[in-house]
Amino acid sequence: MIVDNINIAVIGLGYVGLPLACLFATQYKTIGFDLNQTRVDSLMKGLDDTLEVSPNVLQSAIENGFTCTTELEMLRDSNFFIITVPTPVDENNHPDMSFLYKASESVGRVISKGGVVVYESTVYPGATEEECIPVVETTSGLKFNTDFFAGYSPERINPGDKEHTVDKIKKVTSGSTPEIARLIDEVYASVISAGTHLAPSIKVAEAAKAIENAQRDINIAFVNELSMICDKLNLDTQDVLEAAGTKWNFLPFKPGLVGGHCIGVDPYYLAQCAKKHGYHPEIILAGRRLNDRMGEFVSNQVIKLMLKKSIPVIHSSILVLGFTFKENCPDIRNTKVIDIVNTLKEYHVEVSVYDPWANTQDAINEYGIRILTQLPDKKFDAAILAVAHEEFKNILFTDLMEEKHVIYDVKGVLKREIIDGRL
Repeated sequence: MIVDNINIAVIGLGYVGLPLACLFATQYKTIGFDLNQTRVDSLMKGLDDTLEVSPNVLQSAIENGFTCTTELEMLRDSNFFIITVPTPVDENNHPDMSFLYKASESVGRVISKGGVVVYESTVYPGATEEECIPVVETTSGLKFNTDFFAGYSPERINPGDKEHTVDKIKKVTSGSTPEIARLIDEVYASVISAGTHLAPSIKVAEAAKAIENAQRDINIAFVNELSMICDKLNLDTQDVLEAAGTKWNFLPFKPGLVGGHCIGVDPYYLAQCAKKHGYHPEIILAGRRLNDRMGEFVSNQVIKLMLKKSIPVIHSSILVLGFTFKENCPDIRNTKVIDIVNTLKEYHVEVSVYDPWANTQDAINEYGIRILTQLPDKKFDAAILAVAHEEFKNILFTDLMEEKHVIYDVKGVLKREIIDGRL
């Protein structure tokens, strides 16, 4: 059921905001706001460089009246604001909520009486009402829960996943009053085919999002530690997991690099909140520390395998396949492949990174490394499959490798007979 008189403004048009805005545009008057003029211009031409929204879907949304802008005043007629900006951590792994503060201030400048602002960005429990809403109040001069209202509906976008799209993922909703909670739930339910779950409070919805990714992080940390133990025992981790997986209630997690802007970041928000309330989280932070070491572990494993084959390490040539934080996705934010590259360089090897998905300029700007978009015409002493892009599964390694070489499979997708090691 379509909710009457709802005009939607989506603040932040990245991986989360754009798919959501295009979905809402099928039923409601929707406008997207982003500070990046280049991004806005590209979207209005029907092009999404994140590849989350297809040209057909984006063009259809534009034809339905969806528009993008960098001009805040164009949002003044909106009455349902959705904030989908990044919430990263700083170099000390402390939550960086500066984007949320700025977005809240922007909404405060254009929101009118009766307006609703819904936050989707990942935060710690309590942040929406304690940190964000006061900014809207101060900027707008309106009183919370009298003149304007709020809600929280955590994003669940899985970048690069064309099966579990935004409309097919059940949505958790919440609101600052019972009436507003029902309104927010109805608005989302009108476009989310998978349905919604109305949480009893904003804090519950915030906490649910925080533990979703913390749970995955901890489980992956466990199998990453298992991989380290199996290495000491001369066992293949994948064999062990396959055997254990025959039990009906065994959780099917695999070892790997944990980066990106969700699983590798969100647990720090929960940990920071716990510390603020006098509790020092042990398992959450232990999982984070272990997962953050995996790039270094992979590099050291490759070097050991090279030494076992009597391949000279210094000045050797190593190919790293993939640089994005996950497969079939161009996002390089918080990629842990950079840890593999940096550790290898400490051994004075020549590292080449090939990734047809990654944006070369972004890699230079953010990490200072050059990404190859085509396989180099040369032979390598070692190769590391770091990301399981579809393009990598059919690579003929015999054409790439020196006669004596090492192939290491981080993702466990290559044929066993061609590899020397894997997580």
